[in-house]
Amino acid sequence: MDQRNLFIAIAISIAILIGFQYVAERFQPPPQPTEQAKTGAESGASAPGANKAPSGGVPAGAPSVAGEAKTAPRAQVLARSPRVAIDTPRLKGSINLIGGRIDDLTLTAYRETVDPKSPEIVLLAPDGSEHPYFLQFGWVAADPDVKVPGPDARWTSSGGTLTPGHPTDLTWDSGTGLKFTRHIALDSDYMFTITDRVTNSGSAAVKLSPYVVDVRKGGIEVSRTYLLHEGPIGVTDGRLHDGSCVPLLGCDPFNYDEMKKNAHERFATTGGWFGFTDKYWLTALVPPRGAQVTAELQYGKPGDVDVYQADYIGAAQEVAPGATVTEESRAFAGAKEVALLDRYETQYRIQNFDRAIDFGWFYWITKPIFLTLDFFYKLLGNFGLAILLLTVIIKLVFFPLANKSYRAMSKMKKLQPEMQKLREKFGDDKEKLNKETMALYKRVGANPMAGCLPIVIQIPVFFSLYKVLYVTIEMRHAPFYGWIHDLSAPDPTTFVNLFGLLPFAPPHIAFLPVSLLHIGVWPLIMGLTMFLQQKLNPQPPDPVQAKMFMILPVVFTFMLAQFAAGLVIYWSWNNLLSIAQQWVIMRRAGAA
Repeated sequence: MDQRNLFIAIAISIAILIGFQYVAERFQPPPQPTEQAKTGAESGASAPGANKAPSGGVPAGAPSVAGEAKTAPRAQVLARSPRVAIDTPRLKGSINLIGGRIDDLTLTAYRETVDPKSPEIVLLAPDGSEHPYFLQFGWVAADPDVKVPGPDARWTSSGGTLTPGHPTDLTWDSGTGLKFTRHIALDSDYMFTITDRVTNSGSAAVKLSPYVVDVRKGGIEVSRTYLLHEGPIGVTDGRLHDGSCVPLLGCDPFNYDEMKKNAHERFATTGGWFGFTDKYWLTALVPPRGAQVTAELQYGKPGDVDVYQADYIGAAQEVAPGATVTEESRAFAGAKEVALLDRYETQYRIQNFDRAIDFGWFYWITKPIFLTLDFFYKLLGNFGLAILLLTVIIKLVFFPLANKSYRAMSKMKKLQPEMQKLREKFGDDKEKLNKETMALYKRVGANPMAGCLPIVIQIPVFFSLYKVLYVTIEMRHAPFYGWIHDLSAPDPTTFVNLFGLLPFAPPHIAFLPVSLLHIGVWPLIMGLTMFLQQKLNPQPPDPVQAKMFMILPVVFTFMLAQFAAGLVIYWSWNNLLSIAQQWVIMRRAGAA
């Protein structure tokens, strides 16, 4: 078999895999609600132990969080209710004393764009604002006549701002002998610890079950790509529920669309965690370690507003007269930083907490690549330099295979005149031609397959690096040098305005999967290095194959123009190293 065919197949396969996400993302039609979803929307999502929905979002038996039908600016809604301020090095916001919710959080370390003056990332927002997103805590009474604090209950604060060294206490008295106290502590990062206590000063015992709810309302924008999961996520009994499911393999997808279709899903679990993930941000409910809880996903549409809810309800606890019960839980609300999630996983023994980051099927390669990059970043102070150094390390790891590959190419290149003679002699007799060709390979010790092995082995590395650049927040807004201010974004320059020398921006062609005008400096460098590397390879005698090889650098230049600049830099640098190595080996073999 001619190695040219295999090279072409590999190159086309990579192009298809790379282009698939953009084709899927740009041309996939928006999902239409099914009849089942419409039915669920009208009646509301199911709840634990009931067939009717809480309208926005507490487990069955708890007071309904009906919410506000009209929306108003976030600042205006925040001003309507009494609040306890939150002020930490990484979080700003407040706790709503109406309902005792955490519904106002801003991530002070992250901005919407690379401009340091752009707005801070808003994670949580109160009900009644444009994009409600909040955490609710409470108790469900076995006896519906027992009075417990609901979403409209007004709590009393102990005073002061919630800081890492200063927790806050909220209290609410039922007036019938039950006193509820909520102790809220927050570390210097993104983990809340909530300790709920109930004291019974009445004459009769009561049974109460604790619950925690994570609610998102309204339209939620998610990326339409199969390379990233955004939506409901969690771990129940050690099993990860995310977007890595393939329906053809017999499992159910785990996303917002499925929540609409099913309206209600329930999972019995011991420990674990569950919530909602965005590309870089996460809210997660963490029940007490070892506690048996019932976790749920629910969807409803009260008042024509989409309500997505993740919650859990714990086992019922009896509060005898004169007794106090305590329930401790945790809630994460912040950025999905790898080291931070790893630390929380160890510190609080939260199963697979790092899988909140969508490292993909190649997790066993992708995360080590990130950890290596992060290590080099701490040494060099720049993720771009870390990528260059990682490329050198990868080349060293594959050095023996690459040497074998290039030696094989050298032999193949020297055989080109002989192979051309065989084609001229046996061109009409394919069987004879193949037989004589294999005899020629055997006589000189050439192996046409040897040149393909390094390429095949490095494909998982390439895609793992792509995932790292695409999903890790550490790469977000990470600068390189010159015009590259964000390694996770495409090269911002374009040849149309002479890479910024002319004072205008080219239009974006929305109906094309890749804009033909936005070709930056680094994609052009990558295309040039790919072309030069091809010149060192033995050229196929078949003119059709030769033309396909000439076209590939152009195709990849346009394809990678819309990819993360860090990935294009990696590929360009990898090509340059390969060119140097291949040229030295082929020159020694007399084939250059």
